[in-house]
Formats: sequence, structure tokens, C-alpha cells
Amino acid sequence: MTGRRTAAPAPAAAPVALLPAERRLLLDLMELRTAGPLETGPDGPAPRLWEAQRAYAEAAARTGLTVVHHAAPGPSVLDRAGVPATVREAAADPDFLRCQPSMVLRLGPERPAARTVMFNVHLDTVAGWEPPVYRDGRFHGRGAIDAKGPAVALLAGLRHAVDTVPGLGSTTGVLVQVVSGEEGGAMGCYGTRPLVEAGHTGRINIFCEPTRSRLVPRSTAAATARVRVAGTDSIDDMPGGGHNATVLLGFLARHLAERLPGRVPGGRVCVAGLHTGDLHNKVYGSGRLLLNLAYGTADAGAALQAELERELRTGLAAFAELFGGRPDFARTAADAAAITTLDWLKHGLPALDDHDPWAERLLGEAAGLPYAPPDEPACTCDAIWMHGVPGAYTAVFGPGDLDANNAHADGEYADAGDLEAYAAAVATLLRHFTDHASDDDPGGNPHGNPDHAPDGAPAGIPDGNSGRGPGRDPDGAPLGAPRRAP
Repeated sequence: MTGRRTAAPAPAAAPVALLPAERRLLLDLMELRTAGPLETGPDGPAPRLWEAQRAYAEAAARTGLTVVHHAAPGPSVLDRAGVPATVREAAADPDFLRCQPSMVLRLGPERPAARTVMFNVHLDTVAGWEPPVYRDGRFHGRGAIDAKGPAVALLAGLRHAVDTVPGLGSTTGVLVQVVSGEEGGAMGCYGTRPLVEAGHTGRINIFCEPTRSRLVPRSTAAATARVRVAGTDSIDDMPGGGHNATVLLGFLARHLAERLPGRVPGGRVCVAGLHTGDLHNKVYGSGRLLLNLAYGTADAGAALQAELERELRTGLAAFAELFGGRPDFARTAADAAAITTLDWLKHGLPALDDHDPWAERLLGEAAGLPYAPPDEPACTCDAIWMHGVPGAYTAVFGPGDLDANNAHADGEYADAGDLEAYAAAVATLLRHFTDHASDDDPGGNPHGNPDHAPDGAPAGIPDGNSGRGPGRDPDGAPLGAPRRAP
């Protein structure tokens, strides 16, 4: 066996049928509105994430999983690099973090990371809601495919594996991260990131996002740039009396759209929102243009950011040359470089591009799980925080398709058959890991890393449990107690 793409996949295991209680759980989870504040805005309803996570833990307990951590993150998780500006601004409200807890479940006693598989699921969703329903073999509702459906399918797979895999939960362990803060551009910085840095990881780490049930050991990250023009307004009768931010930013948007895409291999450029004003009889001197730069490696991200800065300078010079002789725009052309600035709302995030021959042989050849083609674009998700974790292999792997299943859109759905096939794949993965976890595995004795403490949070990143102990809500009530809003 030489790698993940050389052997033909083994026949797929028979689907693991969802039990009536699991179908009910999915409908109940979709009934709970769990879009976070970054999605709904500061005046939106509080997400019911505490309630959703408690319901998930109670269902998981029937398979033997116990809660080892359940808490909202402490404010220090945001006092560091890589936190998007939108998160910092929203966190000025003390309720922002309090209403977005995360949880860790464990099967059996604590085992070394080398003998553990970790799964990550998120129960927060994008904004928007429609009544959940199960009809003709299909679940409809917000979160059906992204990612409450995969989360429930994971439980079904764990249930089947516990029943059929000797040694699971004793010789090998399972961790399940159940996080908030995946959607809304939070990038997992206060959900998944603190859990990874606290050592809640395994030898194999699976992020349960839709990938058409193919392993994708990659996850892109993104930088968000804001180009701002801060000039002087004028009236429509004297359009040359001030600065025309609309024309300047429109020119720069076209210039960057023409010049940036394709400049850095593996990078993707989205020329996004442009805003100056809404009136027809005013020349707006100020405005902003947003761009999102996705990348597959940290080096590609740095190169793409440098290219944007270079092309912005080039674009400003081209604007000055083109419009300098036109009276209505001469002042804007003369001052273009002085009134235009670039800042980064989000940058410096890691990206995942994992390679591990032992893990690839285990998953791809022994377990027969298919890999996506290496040149297929990856999605952006919390798996980025597994970059650089020693002795760990990470892949994104989940049922359904983000586009085809209408994730983030009206009409989101998940086919029961896809969820049941995924549950079988989870059980297959766990069976082969339990059988072969120590077979010639160079990752079995990972070297220490000061950035990832196995016995707790690293310095400066508190556990966030505030002394309440595992499995308690923000009021100190244990799981299973009468539910109340946090």
C-alpha cells in the first residue's frame, strides 16, 4: 500500500438505519433556532445553542458518551491574532460569547491522542428558518445538511460501532467536539480553536461537513480586505467639487477583478460588496469595497495578500492617469492615493493541507473510504485549526453536497439515505482504526508542542468552565436538569 489514491475502494458497508429517536432528534434540533449573533445581528434572538447541545448530549449518553466539557468561551480567546474584526466588534456585548457554548463528549475513559478518533460537528446555522419536516425519505429544514443532519448521522454511526466493534471505548477512544461559532464568518476562533488547543484531538480527526461522503484532507482559509475611500462629498450640480468615491471604487473593483484572479495558484478572489450611498443627487466622497481572498496554504495566503496590495497601488496610479484630465474627476484623480486605504478585517488564518501515508492507507485502502480528487476545490471550515497539530491527521468528511442540498439557502434538505450511508462509513472508520491504530504508525508517539496542551488549555487560553465542572450550563445546572435559557 503506497497512498490514499492507489487502491480501489472496498465495497460500501450496509447503511445504518436511523432509529425513530434519531429521526426525532434531528427534527427537534432543526426546530431550535441556533443561528449565532454574527448571522442574526445584535438585535436578533438569542441562539438556542445551550438547549441544542444539551439535547445532543442526552441522545449521545444512550450510546455511552459522557460530557467532559460544556461551557461558553472566556473573553481571552479573542485576545490574540487571527480573530476577525467582526468578531471583536460583536464581542463588545458580553452576551455574545455567553450564548455560544461548545461541548466535548467522550466515549469511554480518556485515552492517548494516538488511540483516539475525534469528530467535530457544529450545531449553529446560518440565519433563516423554515418548519422542519420529514417527508418521503428527506429531512427539510435549516441545518438539515449543514450540519445538524451529519451530527445526528454521526451518533447513529457511533451507536452501530459501539455495538459491533470490540475494544472501541476501551482500547481506543472517541471524542466529539460539538461547537458553536462555525458560521457567520467566526472561523471557529472561539469554538473549535480553543478545544483543539486544549488537546481535545485525536490521531484521526474528522470534520463533519458535506463533502459528498468523500474525504477531503484540505480546508481553505480566507482573508477579508476592506478598501476605503475617505474624501469630500459634493452635490450633483458640482460633481467635480469633491471626491467621487463611487467612480474610484468602481474602477478599483474592475481593476482587481481583472488582475488578481489566477495570480496565485490555489487562490480564489471574490470581489464582494461595494457601497458609497443611496441618493441620486449627491456625489459621495467616501465608501468601501470588500474583497475575500481564499487560499489553500499559508504561503498562498501571504502571496495573495501581497498581490492585492501591489495591484491596489497599480490601480490607483492607473485611475489617476485615466481621469486626471477630466474636470469632474480631476480632484479625485489627484488625491486618489491619499484618500484610499486598505485594512484587513480578517487575515493570518491557517489553512489545512494534510498528508499522512499511514492515515491515508488506513482510511483509503483498509477502510475503503473514497477521497475527493486532489485538485477539487476545498471548502472553508473549522478544520483549519488542525493545521500543525502534531501526530494528527485531519479530513473534512460528511454526507450531502453544500450546493445540491441548498445549504445556506431556502429549501435546505438532507436525504435519509445519505445520512444512513454516512453513519455506516463512520462505523467502518472506527472499526479499522480500532483494529490498526498501533500498526506501524509513526504518528503514534507525537512530539510535544507548546501550542497544544494535552491536559488542558495552554497558557492564556482558559478552559472557560469557570469552575462549574463538566456538563453544566452557565447557571451551573447539570445536563439533564430542567432546561432554562442561559
